[in-house]
Amino acid sequence: MKVAVVGAWHVHTREYTTAIQENPKAELCCLWDDDAERGKAMAEKFGIPFQPDLQAIWDDESIDAVSITTATYQHTGVLMAAAKAKKHIFTEKVLAFTNEEAEQIAKAIKESGVKFTISYPHKTWPTLKAAKELVDSGKLGQITYARVHNYHNGSTAGWLPPHFYDAAQTGGGAMMDLGAHPMYTLNWFLGEPKSVVSMFTEVTGKTVEDNAVSVIEFEGGTIGVSETGFVTTGIPYVMEMSGTKGSLMVHNNILEYSCEETDNKLVVMEDLPEKSTMPIDAWIDAVNGIGEAPNGVDDAVALTRFMVGAYESFKTGKKYTF
Repeated sequence: MKVAVVGAWHVHTREYTTAIQENPKAELCCLWDDDAERGKAMAEKFGIPFQPDLQAIWDDESIDAVSITTATYQHTGVLMAAAKAKKHIFTEKVLAFTNEEAEQIAKAIKESGVKFTISYPHKTWPTLKAAKELVDSGKLGQITYARVHNYHNGSTAGWLPPHFYDAAQTGGGAMMDLGAHPMYTLNWFLGEPKSVVSMFTEVTGKTVEDNAVSVIEFEGGTIGVSETGFVTTGIPYVMEMSGTKGSLMVHNNILEYSCEETDNKLVVMEDLPEKSTMPIDAWIDAVNGIGEAPNGVDDAVALTRFMVGAYESFKTGKKYTF
């Protein structure tokens, strides 16, 4: 399959492009970006042509698929065009700024029949896979509380690109970007949200939030907490879940849990599953007829709903009901 890269804007463009280039089932053919200088520089790094005309990619029938890493505000137009051109789609989170746009994209993709994957890499982790199995087994009882803490120091250490602080391009700051991981994880474990309350702050004086927490109500009284930011050093990831019969915690690539089978003592789970294939490689497999494309467009629409609720709560200062 021939794959074109559409957009060099995202910090993960290089990671995904490398994965395509190194996958024997795919051929990396060209790269487009709306900033010609940025696009040419990225294309040169990979030894592929820079394509200045995006329409030429849609019109080229030899190109089977696209990896979309444009600015988020461009997603709707680019994703709709890709679906119309019958190009299989891999993209970065989040899908869109509004629920209406997300539904439009989903409709176009489903009607086109193309293989679609959005990048939710945390779902490949052995610790989270084992935690999901543990929760689904019922050994922890009804989950009453879940917290996902996911941070880095991109703002305080100064390594994030300036355009990540441009709300017109990104739709938001830390919650919209890094906070997507806690949000889709909570959705994966707990299902659909009922309401959300958010507190976002600006620690480093940027025009978007770089420190953010959303508290989410789920069915049955379960509370989920999505914590994220660009201003924390030292503890990048923690997930904890508490239920009526037990609890678990994921940190430092370790899963600890307690329940009746452990005599209610906290133990480390030793026998973890294998890491799943990364989303981009699983998508390439699916396009080649091997397995299913993970994290489909309905999952992407769900993440948009979470984000719309989180940001509406912050903007209004009120609880947002889904």
